[in-house]
Order: sequence, then structure tokens, then C-alpha cells
Amino acid sequence: MSYAENPYSSPLGTFAARAAADERSDFITKTYAHLAGAVGLFVVLETVLLSLPGIDGLVGLMVGTRFGWLIVLGLFMGVSYLAESWARSAVSPATQYAGLGLYVLAEAVIFVPLLYIVRTVDPAIIPAAGVTTLILFGGLTAVVMITRKDFSFLRSILYFGGFAAMGLIVIAILFQFSLGPIFTYAMIALACGYILYHTSNVLHHYRIGQHVAASLALFASVALLFWYVVQLFLSRR
Repeated sequence: MSYAENPYSSPLGTFAARAAADERSDFITKTYAHLAGAVGLFVVLETVLLSLPGIDGLVGLMVGTRFGWLIVLGLFMGVSYLAESWARSAVSPATQYAGLGLYVLAEAVIFVPLLYIVRTVDPAIIPAAGVTTLILFGGLTAVVMITRKDFSFLRSILYFGGFAAMGLIVIAILFQFSLGPIFTYAMIALACGYILYHTSNVLHHYRIGQHVAASLALFASVALLFWYVVQLFLSRR
């Protein structure tokens, strides 16, 4: 009987934490290979987008007015929800990859205004922020992989922090005030928390076969961290 005939069965494997060592190792390898692919695709898309003729006009359209940026954020949230649901598809690998690709594209588009501004101020900020993000991600990943600790207890804290941060961002856009460096540091801490949470989920809460969804969750956390590391570097110029 197929999954379509019996919706209570799952075409996915067992939880990675309970799988055989070779299956678990294969799952983790696939997850981080897909994460590397997503990061590479993001870099390519960002390079192409920032090289488009008239990109300054697009940036002005996106952030020229407070309502323009709110619309962009709203569209990004909607696309992100759709992409994540596709990436978690249990019956269609093609849909999973479409979800991951769509999410990377959405991230690339929303990064355009920030990286365009950074490129005009000091292009060296981008590689410096990239290296910093990689070091932080590597360190946090090592903590989880070495300790094998389950950080799922962070879920409520992270979701509350995420909603609170989004509320502050919307208010700041509407009333046109800066959230300041303290907010940037807080968001970097929040992003680090998400990396710990999603990395531990790779070990403890994803099933064999969910490597695409797992890589999307990790990519989202890395992108969030990179965004605020770039802003931190930019604030010091």
C-alpha cells in the first residue's frame, strides 16, 4: 500500500537519532551538502542580481518608502512559508527541491538592498561578514556535534524572540526610527540560538529522508546570522 493510499504511514525513514550509524552519517552528510549547495546558489543569485542593469532603481522601489519594505517583508514571509511546506513534502522529492530553491531565491532578493548599500560603502564588509558568519556557524555546529545535546528546549524562546523581533522591525519601519546596535547584537544572539536549535534537530528530530527540509532550516538560520553580522560591520563604518 502506498503513502497516498494510507496517509497514516510515512515514506520517510526513522528518526536520525535512532537510525543505524551508516544511515545517520549519510543523512547528516546529505543535509550539509545541500546546505553548502544552497549557500553556493545564494552567492550566484546575489552576484547576478547585483549586476543587473538598473538595480539601483529596484533597490529604491524596495526600500524607498516604508510601505515598500513592509510589502517586501510580507511577500518574503509568505514565500518562506510556502517554500518550507514544499521542502517538507514527504511524497515528492521534486517539490522538496523546489521549496529549497524558492527559499534561496527569496533570501537572495531580500538581501539585495542591504548588500547594494554595503557595496557602495565598503565592499570589503561582505567577505569579512561571510567569514565571521562561517566561523560562528562552524563553532556552534561543533558544540552540538561534540556534546550531542538536544537544544529543542530553546524552541519556545526562539519563536517568542522571533515574533518580538518582527514586531519591533515593523514598528521601526512604520514610525521610522533606528533599532540601534543593541538590537543588532540581540538578533545575532537569536540567530546563534536558531543554529543550535536546528543543528540539534538534525541529530535528534529529523527523519532519514528529510535532509532537504533540514538544510533549508539551517540555511535560514545562517542567512539570518549573516544579515545581522553585515549590519554590525556596516554600523562601524
